[in-house]
Amino acid sequence: MYVCSCFGITEQQVKQHADGGASTPRQIASACKAGTDCGSCVRRIQAILGRGSCPRRELADRGEPVLAELEDAA
Repeated sequence: MYVCSCFGITEQQVKQHADGGASTPRQIASACKAGTDCGSCVRRIQAILGRGSCPRRELADRGEPVLAELEDAA
């Protein structure tokens, strides 16, 4: 099923980019342009990615420091 009609990007393609490390709609857009024209597919891309695909968002939702995790990794 097409997610982005503007660029002909399918749900499977979005999932492949997510499996490859893309965890935000912006990263998906960088990988395949989905969401960069009319923008009507951005919510669908968010739904495909799900909250579980964004560890920093999960930390923020729990009220935990988001940047501390990044500093520890450096």
